[in-house]
Amino acid sequence: MTDVSPVDGELWSALRRRTQARIGLGRVGTALPTRHRLELQAAHAAARDAVHSPFVPDTVAAALPGLPTVRVRSTAPDRLTYLQRPDLGRRLEAVDRAHLPVGDWDVVFVVADGLSSRAVHEHAAAMIRATTARLPGWSVAPVVLAEQARVALGDDLAAAMGATAVVVLIGERPGMSAADSLGAYLTHRPVPGATTDADRNCLSNIRPPLGLSYEVAAEKLAALLGRARELGISGVGLKDETDSADRGHALR
Repeated sequence: MTDVSPVDGELWSALRRRTQARIGLGRVGTALPTRHRLELQAAHAAARDAVHSPFVPDTVAAALPGLPTVRVRSTAPDRLTYLQRPDLGRRLEAVDRAHLPVGDWDVVFVVADGLSSRAVHEHAAAMIRATTARLPGWSVAPVVLAEQARVALGDDLAAAMGATAVVVLIGERPGMSAADSLGAYLTHRPVPGATTDADRNCLSNIRPPLGLSYEVAAEKLAALLGRARELGISGVGLKDETDSADRGHALR
């Protein structure tokens, strides 16, 4: 029998509807109820699948009609090496570097598989479309689709292509409540090997309807890009002011 009373069960059920956290699951003897144990095992399997499922660049390219794309790989030769050697995922394969387009770009978007190809397949193209629609007059480089890639690979790509800013859309590390979370990392004038995490701005948990919506995330990202270009910085010195601006508008 479960150790959760009917009244408590109703309370926990109401709370669980407001969060994806596993709360108030009860117990049967010293174990979880079977239903919750199976749900936990399914979530663990989904997280493992997200990490190991291959990235399919064609899936993203097909969702970006009218936008040119280019495909690259990091120096990590396979998935196992990528997971064991994060440093290799931060460097661009030399053969691919030689074939990159070069121009006077304001920004380059990099779609990187990261630790969840599922997140990239489901959300990256929509984020690019929503963000570029909010950047009128900007010179946008061909979208780079990068396999076995870490965030810092964007530094190498921006420098090689001549882009002032880089936005890396990457699959975030899956957890037990989300295996499809997309992150967006903005860096202004990155320097390969010298730029640090403190020089980047991050928008996390982009995954409607349970996480950040494309519209809200794109509004924030476009605003950060505009401020980065105005101030010449990104990272800890650049703040997301969209929420405060919305509150100020509501008070007027």
